[in-house]
Amino acid sequence: MNTDKIDMLFTDETLKQLFPADRTNDFFEALFGDADEGAYDIALGYGGVSGNTLTMELTLHERPGCCLVCNLTQGLPQVFSRHPIINVPGIVADVDTLLGDIANCNEWALGHTEQRQKNMHIIPISIMLE
Repeated sequence: MNTDKIDMLFTDETLKQLFPADRTNDFFEALFGDADEGAYDIALGYGGVSGNTLTMELTLHERPGCCLVCNLTQGLPQVFSRHPIINVPGIVADVDTLLGDIANCNEWALGHTEQRQKNMHIIPISIMLE
């Protein structure tokens, strides 16, 4: 498997196409009835390939004037794994399409929330490749 080819696929533009910025507001609108109630913005990042695992990252960036704390984000993997607006299965399907003949996506799982910075947490999506 050529990881260099895979790395080149996940540009900033591609990541924004896979997970558009307006999906955050749609998520909070569905959850709270008001997009302004959300404490963070969600973006998709690329974490690389290690062995047969490709890692994507749902990054949570604290919104101005809000507080991103661990107790707010720890339960999110379970919520994100099944929420239709976040649509992790759709993200994995889109990654599979993007990979083309390089590799195929198989099973996936969301990891635990990780605090990378005070104002940024990530939730890894581990995708098994074959």
